[in-house]
Amino acid sequence: MKKKVTRILGATLTLALAFTTVACGKASSQTAGAVTQAEETTDTTEPVTIKVGANITPHSEILEQAKPILAEQGIDLEVVKIEDSVTPNTGVIEGSLDANYFQHVPYLEQSNKENGSNLVSIGAIHYEPFGIYAGKTKDLAELPDGAVVAVPNNVTNEARALLLLAQEGIITLDEEAGIDATVENIVDNPKNITFKELAPEQLVAALPDVDVAVINGNYAIEGGLHVSEALAVEANDGLAATTYGNIIATTPEKAEDPALQALVEVLQSEEISKFIEETYDGAVVPLN
Repeated sequence: MKKKVTRILGATLTLALAFTTVACGKASSQTAGAVTQAEETTDTTEPVTIKVGANITPHSEILEQAKPILAEQGIDLEVVKIEDSVTPNTGVIEGSLDANYFQHVPYLEQSNKENGSNLVSIGAIHYEPFGIYAGKTKDLAELPDGAVVAVPNNVTNEARALLLLAQEGIITLDEEAGIDATVENIVDNPKNITFKELAPEQLVAALPDVDVAVINGNYAIEGGLHVSEALAVEANDGLAATTYGNIIATTPEKAEDPALQALVEVLQSEEISKFIEETYDGAVVPLN
């Protein structure tokens, strides 16, 4: 009888140990799974990098202000500074840039037409008033007969320059020309002005050789000019202000890219608008 009891107790102990081993194994497996899941949850991904081409002033300066804000969102903004007005678009078309920030919609549309491309705007950021700046002539009222007036040589910005000259009563344009105006649309030129067409980045340097020049806001800033010194400036409530907002442009395929959408949101934020207002003294005007 004693041997029988001993056998029963031994069997019971063996079963208990086996159950404990299985239970512990299950618990260990669950714990290991929880640790693995926690590791996966806390695992961080690499920052997303976006490359944006921009004119040096003011576009790249504004982008630099956006960099630390985007970094907090895991977005690394690489600003590619470009001095001309052609490379930013070709870079996006060819894929070396994700987007650019230097142009307005009419210029983009003209560039698409010339290049057979289909770049799109994903947001307007600011407006740069065109100004008429003094060269040999220091007052528009004293503009002589036969004056030489320098204007940008690309289609959209030349139209804009002509609209400003018309605003000041120096020439009269065909009312139907609008933002597509060319010198061919001038219906009255009482001063017999000669127009000197130059690359936008050359206009400031040309001032000593012309009577006046109509200059893009960003190139005026780069050349050390102040909008407050201009002989005339585009009206803030005119056609130019509603048409020539500077935009972020990219390809249709990247238009909904979350990182680029975040870039636009930051650039349209109150923080960036405040920086623009405090930095450029009216030469750059935020649109938001």
